[in-house]
Amino acid sequence: MSHETISQSISIVHPISLSHGKNAEVWDTSGKRYIDFVGGIGVLNLGHCHPGVVEAIRDQATRLTHYAFNAAPHAPYVELMDRLTAFIPVDYPISGMLTNSGAEAAENALKIVRGATGRTAVIAFDGAFHGRTLATLNLNGKVAPYKQKVGVLPGPVYHLPYPSADNGVTCAEALKAMDRLFSVEIDVSDVACFIIEPVQGEGGFIALDIEFAQALRRFCNENDILLIADEIQSGFGRTGERFAFSRLGIEPDLILLGKSIAGGVPLGAVVGRKALMDNLPKGGLGGTYSGNPIACAAALATLDAMTDEHLSAWGSQQEEAIVSRYQTWRAHGLTPYLGRLTGVGSMRGIELANADGTPAPKQLTQLLGLARDAGLLLMPSGKSRHIIRLLAPLTIEPAVLEEGLTMLEACLKQLD
Repeated sequence: MSHETISQSISIVHPISLSHGKNAEVWDTSGKRYIDFVGGIGVLNLGHCHPGVVEAIRDQATRLTHYAFNAAPHAPYVELMDRLTAFIPVDYPISGMLTNSGAEAAENALKIVRGATGRTAVIAFDGAFHGRTLATLNLNGKVAPYKQKVGVLPGPVYHLPYPSADNGVTCAEALKAMDRLFSVEIDVSDVACFIIEPVQGEGGFIALDIEFAQALRRFCNENDILLIADEIQSGFGRTGERFAFSRLGIEPDLILLGKSIAGGVPLGAVVGRKALMDNLPKGGLGGTYSGNPIACAAALATLDAMTDEHLSAWGSQQEEAIVSRYQTWRAHGLTPYLGRLTGVGSMRGIELANADGTPAPKQLTQLLGLARDAGLLLMPSGKSRHIIRLLAPLTIEPAVLEEGLTMLEACLKQLD
């Protein structure tokens, strides 16, 4: 298939052309079947063509395909926001707005915190990824390729080390860096917000240190700084819970949502403390396509499927299978390149590293090709592109999950 009419600035991981999919399996246009451990980069927690989502889309498409909510409200938007805000596990009054994507949710959150605080500075973290729009680029904790050739970015934005047992950065080190930042770089009274992923996605499925998260929450409270949790990839059951911030014992002020919110249909949201969400003037928030009726219907069907019982069972199944296999591989010395298992719950990454602990991105690139040839689709991540992020649908059949892990095992054995 020719890609001449598509921008060459779009990077493609797997040079195949997909035709159709069902739950955790996809087929290309030649009829070859693959087990999908990419899941649309975290969009398909309910798998490809989940029956409830498909039915909701079909039903809504016969009644109302679009209306701009800011022109005239429609029922799916209202119902979804009622259901969605009830789904968020926080104790304070909450409201929000729907967007077209996670990056758009982040953009709107920046407007909201500026309006609420009168401040502009943002603190983000090394290894972060919050989007590819111009403002979100500067939040990302990585230059190549996102910040290259685009000039001066909106700011001011400052970055701190991201503390995690998965990357060796301690809570004490991160707090020391924060103390230095406010001693040398910026007055704390100029900071509008911190933005942080409870588990980094693009960064390699790195789980935030709990002690640091709680210290950060206290620091924000003491200094009238808002805390934004980016749950775009970690949310909607990816870790086995509704949202990953729950394991940290904190409540953020704003939460960014996207990816698996609507079973594959483009949708995002920013939700949070009602007083924050209501602070901008009328017309300050909105969008032509934001909260499209079909996307809202898909999201409502998604919430129907994501009961706590389902999320817990799905998460436990994946976590147990992945951790068990990984431990067996380590015990038997499957490959000298097998590094750490990162992440929490079913949101897991597998690091490829050299004997001295340095990243092994060449071996990961080789693994992507080997696995694809075998019928398994994998997704890279990490600062050095050396961590496999496992994003199989939460609904994957146990036999298919085991088949995919067996394929991965065979491919790991073949690494040069």
